[in-house]
Amino acid sequence: MSEHSSSSLVTYVGIWAALIFGTILTYFAARIDLGPFNAAVALTIATTKTLLVALFFMHLKGASERLLKLVVISTVFFLLILLALSMADYGTRAWS
Repeated sequence: MSEHSSSSLVTYVGIWAALIFGTILTYFAARIDLGPFNAAVALTIATTKTLLVALFFMHLKGASERLLKLVVISTVFFLLILLALSMADYGTRAWS
């Protein structure tokens, strides 16, 4: 059995600061009119913040390859369910 390395308090505080910075960046990016790129910028920032949480707070960094595959497969599976249900709702709306 392999032993996982523990992250230091400095790492956690650094990740927390990066998440706070990402939140502030999201706020200011939302106030700027970027035209069609508003959603892309917001989703890029959100994805970066999600990766930080998953890698450090959920301890996926340094995890086994099998666990990472399970996380990715389950994430894609639930994303596809979400998209399918959203598209089913969108497709059945009566537009006037």
